[in-house]
Formats: sequence, C-alpha cells, structure tokens
Amino acid sequence: MNIKLIAIGKTDDKNLQTLIEDYKKRLGHYIRFEFEIIPDLKKAKHLSEAQQKAQEGELILSKTEKSDVLILLDENGKQMDSVAFSNYLQKHMNSGIKTLIFVIGGPYGFSDEVYTRANGKLGLSKMTFSHQMVRLFFIEQLYRGFTILRNEPYHHR
Repeated sequence: MNIKLIAIGKTDDKNLQTLIEDYKKRLGHYIRFEFEIIPDLKKAKHLSEAQQKAQEGELILSKTEKSDVLILLDENGKQMDSVAFSNYLQKHMNSGIKTLIFVIGGPYGFSDEVYTRANGKLGLSKMTFSHQMVRLFFIEQLYRGFTILRNEPYHHR
C-alpha cells in the first residue's frame, strides 16, 4: 500500500521542513510515502471563502483516483490515540487498497465536493494547530503508528 499526504501551501519554516524531511525518511523504512504540496492559490485575497474552498477542492480531487481511499484531516473527524491509529492503518493495509490518501485542507477547510468524495475524516485534536504544524504532527503519527505495529521502542505504552 502507498500512503500519500496532500496539503495546501508550502511550509515556510525551515525548522519544520527539516523535521518533516526526517520523519519522511524514517517512514520510508515501513511504507511507500509521498507528501504532495498543492501551491497556494494565486490572488486568494480576492476570492470568497466559498470560492477558495471550491478551487482548492478541485485541485485536491485532481490528485486522486477513484480507487484511492481519501481521508480528510478535519477538526470534526474521529479522534483516536496512537495505538488505535496504528490499528486503523493496519486495517487499511489488510483491506488490499492500493493508495491511502490523507488531506490537510486550506485555511477554510474543504469544499462540499471533497467531503462528498471522502471515505472518512480524522481529527488530530480539539485544539487548533497551524496547517504547517499539522503536517509535522501527522507525519510523526504515521511513523509512530508503524513503530507500534512493529513493536519497536519508539512508542512507550
């Protein structure tokens, strides 16, 4: 199985970029992982919230295939601890799907079309995090999930 993370907009902070790259490298020992950035919309200041979500939604959906399982990282999504998340990953791997895609939306969330296409929603926390921080947190949780599945010492129970 392949895992892909799609996010809107680049990460400006060099420290975050370094940490993200470190965890991407670590993930490579467990699974094929791809992190795809959709560039920020041009002239977004001149777009309404609905227009921005619609345009970002089109770009997100253009990066998916019908056979992909699409999971949105959404504040109203199901929350779980790291062990439950590792089991969630295992269930998807056992299901025989080819690609599991997680998406971090833009500042206003997702369009109705993206919600309709999605196969599920996950929430990382009730707290609000910057979209740049969420990338690091989520990639680290993917890595943690695979270390849990392999009974490696990274995660302490």
